[in-house]
Amino acid sequence: MDIVYMDNNATTKVDPVVLDAMLPYFTELYGNASSMHSFGGAVGRDIAAAREKLAGLINAEPGEIIFTSCGTESDSTAIYAAIRSNPDKRHIITSRVEHPAVKNLYEHLAKTGYRVTWVPVDKEGVLDLDFLRHHLTDNTALVSIMWANNESGVIFPIAKIADMAREKGIVFHSDAVQAVGKVPVDVRQTGLDMLSLSGHKIHGPKGVGALYVRKGAKFSPFMIGGHQERGRRGGTENSASIVGLGRASELAKGHLREMDTRVRALRDRLEQGLLQAIPNALLNGEKDLRLPNTTNISFEYVEGEAILLMMDQFGICASSGSACTSGSLEPSHVLRAMGVPFTAAHGSIRFSLSVYNTEAEVDFVVEKLPPIIERLRQMSPFWKGAGCRLQ
Repeated sequence: MDIVYMDNNATTKVDPVVLDAMLPYFTELYGNASSMHSFGGAVGRDIAAAREKLAGLINAEPGEIIFTSCGTESDSTAIYAAIRSNPDKRHIITSRVEHPAVKNLYEHLAKTGYRVTWVPVDKEGVLDLDFLRHHLTDNTALVSIMWANNESGVIFPIAKIADMAREKGIVFHSDAVQAVGKVPVDVRQTGLDMLSLSGHKIHGPKGVGALYVRKGAKFSPFMIGGHQERGRRGGTENSASIVGLGRASELAKGHLREMDTRVRALRDRLEQGLLQAIPNALLNGEKDLRLPNTTNISFEYVEGEAILLMMDQFGICASSGSACTSGSLEPSHVLRAMGVPFTAAHGSIRFSLSVYNTEAEVDFVVEKLPPIIERLRQMSPFWKGAGCRLQ
C-alpha cells in the first residue's frame, strides 16, 4: 500500500465531488460576490446556497452562519465577541483539554487580567460537570467547551453545559471542529450561543471555516472591514472554498450513518487488534462516549515520534497528538490532564479514520505495528529497566 491515511482529525482529503464544485470559481465564475453586476451576483447566490447547505448540517438558520478562514478564527471571533459584549465581567471558563486554538487564547487572556477557570477531566477524559457548575458566577462572561476532544475523541455533554450556562445568563461557545460531520450536531436542540467548525475536517478545502451565532445573541466582529457577512466579518468572500464547504456539508450529512456504523466498526477492529497483539498498551479515553472514528492508544516505554517514523516507512499516517502541537517534545496536555502515566503518555498514537478507510488498511496496520513496537522496546532502556518482556 502506498499510503494508509489514518490522521483524519488533523485534516481530510478533499472529496473529488467537492473539488469539482470548486473549480469553476477559479476560472469561469471569478466575479466578486459583493459586486453589483450580475456576473458577481451569480457568485453571491452560490455563496447563499452554500450557507443554506452548511446550516442544514447543524440545524441552524442560514443567517446564523458566518464564514471565516478556519476553525481558529471562528474560535477567536466567538471568544472575543463574548468578552467584548460583557466588558464588566472578567471571569471565563474552559476545559483543561481544549485545542490550542482555545487553550492558548485563554492563556493569553489570563495575562491581560481575566480570571480563568480550567475544568478538569477524569482518567477517561470525561468532563467534571459538578466542578463546572460550582464555578459559574455572576462575573462569568463566557464558557467555552469543545464538543469532542481532538486527541481522545471523548464527546462532552454540550446540551447539559448549555443549560447550566443559560440558567446563569452566561454566553456558551463550543469548538465543534472535530464533531461536525462525525456525529449529529443540532444547535437548535442544544441551545448554545456560538459554535465553531472547519472545512478541512469534513473533506472540504483548507482555509475556510464557519461560526454559528445564535439569532439574537450579542456579537461584535473580530475582522472589521467591508460589509461582507452582513458586516460581521470583513474581507472579500473566499468564493471557491465557501462553495466547497457547502458541498462538503451536504456530503457529511449523508455520511453520518456510515460514520456511526462502518467507520465505527473499522475503528473497533483496529483498536481491538492492536490491544490484543501488543502488551502494555492502554486505551486513552472513555470507551463508549467517543467519536466513531477516533482511537488513542499508548504504548508504554517507547516514544510516539519513533513509532510514527517507523510507521511512515510503511506509508502509515497517524499522529502523536494534535497536529497543532506535534512540534513539541512535551507529552500531550490532554493526556497529562487525564493522568496518563509518563511512561505511556510519550508513546501515545492517535488513529483517526474516515469514510475512505477500508478493512484491508486496518488489517495492514494491525500487521505492521506490533513488530515496530517490539523493535523499539528492545532498544528502550526504560523497557529493559522496568523488567518487562513481550508476551
